[in-house]
Amino acid sequence: MVSEDSRGRPGLALVDRGDVENRAVEAGLDALDAGPDLPAGPGPGRRFVRSVLPPLVFLALLVGVWELAYLAELKPSYVLPGPADVARKFWETVQDGKAAEAIWTSLSRGAVGFGMSLVIGSLLGLAMWWSRWLRAAIGPIVSGLQSLPSVAWVPAAIIWFQLSNAAIYTVVLLGAVPSIANGLLGGLKQVPPLFDRVGRVLGLSALGRVRFVLLPAALPGYLGGLRQGWAFAWRSLMAAELITYSPTLGQGLGQLLNIGRELSQMSLVITSITLILAVGVAIELLVFAPLERRVLNRRGLTMR
Repeated sequence: MVSEDSRGRPGLALVDRGDVENRAVEAGLDALDAGPDLPAGPGPGRRFVRSVLPPLVFLALLVGVWELAYLAELKPSYVLPGPADVARKFWETVQDGKAAEAIWTSLSRGAVGFGMSLVIGSLLGLAMWWSRWLRAAIGPIVSGLQSLPSVAWVPAAIIWFQLSNAAIYTVVLLGAVPSIANGLLGGLKQVPPLFDRVGRVLGLSALGRVRFVLLPAALPGYLGGLRQGWAFAWRSLMAAELITYSPTLGQGLGQLLNIGRELSQMSLVITSITLILAVGVAIELLVFAPLERRVLNRRGLTMR
């Protein structure tokens, strides 16, 4: 805005107060959109101390207590072998290729079973969210199946499909599908209804709203269901392999565990349990933990 002096001549240009306020608001919004400067992540040394060192210390203490129990002869050696005996059996299993064969067999079965569970569970979760009648009809049954121990399905699966991979996959599906479906349903329930209405206003079809609006918004809850679904799938697979033993099925980790039980080799039993635990921890650390961290960071829910 331009002012005039007492003689009617143009004066100095004065800045409108409203313009100043508008620019201040815009600057604040720009700063808010850019977000705060996140501190640099901890260095390798601090990450080692915070993430790697605690489990190593715990494992060392656990092995120490185990060695003391072995030296005190609380149980006979064939019932409670020492850490050195188990380490030798573990190395023998790795050297002769049995460990690699068992891990590959179980992981391939687990991947196929989890893939099928992912498709079926996701479709079931979407169907229950879309239809209130279907949710009321089968929702309690799906939740009940989620709490049912997977090993309870093994006898029925054997009767249906004999000693075959189909029986194993049946147990895996019945163990993992309910968790994935409930995880997706829980995530979709947390999406504000306004999101779906915005999708309608933008002209998206039902499939488009699910693909571009609802699923991305429900991703944190859906990811939790996937993580739980994998845990149930892995547990179900071990239960099925432990019982459905047959030379024609190959030798998975559960079947290796059963061989140790039949031969009364406690060292092989502990070796098998260690391999099962190691695979489960590896999948969690290499797949689900980074995926969850990436999803949450993109939504500003955790610090980098």
